[in-house]
Amino acid sequence: MIRLNLTTSPSWLTLATGLRLKVAPLTTALMVSARADPAIEALPDTATQEELALAMAKAVARRAVLDWEGIGDDAGNIVPVSPEGVDALLEIWPVFEAFQTQYVAKGLILDAEKNVSAPLPNGPSAGATATARPAHPARAAGPSAPTVPQD
Repeated sequence: MIRLNLTTSPSWLTLATGLRLKVAPLTTALMVSARADPAIEALPDTATQEELALAMAKAVARRAVLDWEGIGDDAGNIVPVSPEGVDALLEIWPVFEAFQTQYVAKGLILDAEKNVSAPLPNGPSAGATATARPAHPARAAGPSAPTVPQD
């Protein structure tokens, strides 16, 4: 069953001690927009899954992050949200992992929940097709292999 969260208001995610992101709801429009991000389009065909995952996370975060707390520059000055800042933030491994788990994965879990197949009408294998060919009748009638001697 899909559990619908019909709220359209932003929410806060705590990604680490003292680090919070205010994010927009993860919607289809946001994901479609992220997939069309120029950084995703610019990836070479030889890009690894890891490179694609990082580029996609950054594209999603640039669209989703509305505000943040606990982000500062080298001098300790508060830094406003910017695309470059979001990209730099996701270069920090624990932050990337927390963002993926707490924000992106929720959408993927919903996607997995909706892909469940309905049960077959006449049992679990009613719709299954055989994958092995039947044994050849001439070979089946031949002599059997010798048994291993018993001690």
